[in-house]
Amino acid sequence: MTKATIGFAMCGSFCTFSKAFEQMKALVELGYDVIPIMSQNACSTDTRFGNAEEMLEKAYKITGNKPLTTTVETEPIGPKNLCDLLLIAPCTGNTLAKLSLGVTDTSVTMAAKSHLRVLKPVLICAATNDALGASAQNIGRLLNTKNIYFVPMAQDDPVKKPNSLVADFSLIPTCAKAALRGEQVRPIFLS
Repeated sequence: MTKATIGFAMCGSFCTFSKAFEQMKALVELGYDVIPIMSQNACSTDTRFGNAEEMLEKAYKITGNKPLTTTVETEPIGPKNLCDLLLIAPCTGNTLAKLSLGVTDTSVTMAAKSHLRVLKPVLICAATNDALGASAQNIGRLLNTKNIYFVPMAQDDPVKKPNSLVADFSLIPTCAKAALRGEQVRPIFLS
């Protein structure tokens, strides 16, 4: 049996990149063909968590596929049936807002729009400091959107960052299988 192809889109929650790359590797080891996608911020910003060029190279080395980094490169995902599942890991509050309002101005939001237009699943692995603040309304809208699924999430530091939620990246393989079947892994909010 042929495994599915997963578009693995990364946004600028740089502190979670190490977790994202771990899961990218895990998906490849499970036999999935993984196509890396990086937002403009993710592929061009050097941070204390790593150099942008090194991140692009890491994604290529793990998957064997050149990361897609522009809207022109990601627009054909839907029409050309390039992916069975689009995973956004990490998905920032900024991207959550854009997805919930239909804004398509990055490689990641274009990938999602293109993928959703052919009625295929998008799996969101959120990592945002304002999930229980400004982004809560966007999460709510997306929870009620057909073909959108979430990796279960929890508060990462309820005392110092009371509005912050981060998905449990280790659940990505389980959630990917479920989303491919049209199922949401529950509970969505972990304690």
